[in-house]
Amino acid sequence: MSKQSGTIVKHRIGGWLPRNHEVLRKWLDRKIAYVEHPVRRDAALAPVIQDFQNFIEQDPTVFMGFHQMFEQVPTKPPYDNDPTGQPQVRDYLLMLKLFNNIIATAPAFEQNDLVGFPINAILDWPMGTTAGMAMFMRPDVNQHFKNMFDVWTTFLTSSNSCYVLDDSETGWFGPPATQAMPNFAQTYVCDPTAQYYGYKSWDDFFTRLFQPGVRPIAAPNDDTIVNSACESTVYRLANNIQMTDSFWLKDQPYSLAHMLNFDSYTSQFIGGTVYQAFLAATKYHRWHSPVNGTIVRTVMVPGTYYAESPEEGFPNPDVAGPNLSQGFITATAARALIFIQANNPDIGLMCFIGVGMAEVSTCEITVKENDTVKKGDQLGMFHFGGSTHCLLFRPQTQVTYADNIVVEADVPLNSVIAQVSAATTTST
Repeated sequence: MSKQSGTIVKHRIGGWLPRNHEVLRKWLDRKIAYVEHPVRRDAALAPVIQDFQNFIEQDPTVFMGFHQMFEQVPTKPPYDNDPTGQPQVRDYLLMLKLFNNIIATAPAFEQNDLVGFPINAILDWPMGTTAGMAMFMRPDVNQHFKNMFDVWTTFLTSSNSCYVLDDSETGWFGPPATQAMPNFAQTYVCDPTAQYYGYKSWDDFFTRLFQPGVRPIAAPNDDTIVNSACESTVYRLANNIQMTDSFWLKDQPYSLAHMLNFDSYTSQFIGGTVYQAFLAATKYHRWHSPVNGTIVRTVMVPGTYYAESPEEGFPNPDVAGPNLSQGFITATAARALIFIQANNPDIGLMCFIGVGMAEVSTCEITVKENDTVKKGDQLGMFHFGGSTHCLLFRPQTQVTYADNIVVEADVPLNSVIAQVSAATTTST
């Protein structure tokens, strides 16, 4: 076992946006060409998108902000192109037309990759502007995004979304996707003989279960061992977390009060430890208990969708800004808090935090207060994809990470991530 602290790696994580910009460029080119085609250019917007337009145009501050977020993107190269090389979406009207198209479609498997954050791809540069930051932090703007996502959710949970679950080149059971997700039928619960492998919707496919025995529960009866709550990749390991901190700065320190939404349990975690890991696009998106214990509280926290750390914005924006803002979004994004009283008193109270990222911000908690949980029992899930999660421990919890738990390490669900030793006591 080894101890780690405070490291962060910057890269386009999780496979939610392709590393190859050409894939995104072609994707957005097709989207723009579709909505701007003469037969569709003046088509009526869906009611939820029309409501969004009315809101933008009827509030002078928002109207100004949604103009400035595009105007503040420089007109010189490379910013006259969007992050994918396609001419930048330069006004909110085209933005809304693209949104209108997206909420009636399901993500396809794009040329050996996934455009899992389609709205994020459209807003990448505006998110890096001062006006974009101001707009995307507003609760009323985020309510309109939520309204839009609720409509998209209705589509993605319907059988109409199954059309991408085929064996075409862009289908989720086609040759490229099969190569990216080998041994699918052996890994996940499905019926390869049935239409759409037996899945009833895009969301049913994306929240698929592992086959029994695929992720065995390590040390089920050893309460000194903490297991991985998600199929994920280590993002950051940090100690001595403060009650409040400047989470918007470059290193994105964790700010407990904001992470936990000023919950009454917050003070118990001052000086504690955070383990953060992200979920990949093509992997498993459910959360499971890392310890044996009892659920003492669950909380759903509303938040932002497209606010990224200002350190990732102009004058030197990073196209992976949303992915690089994972520390920042623990304090701002929509998230789920699950407080667990571990059976091991040396762990005591701990917290699982499921954090939504961009349009993947739908968290579902499937446990309730006073439920008894064993390691590996389901706690909840992300819908329409995955995001990032944290395990939060109190300062008296002596956490020693397993030797393989280092930043960028892939960590299977239910595997060992740490061991907790007896709390030290001081004699008087």
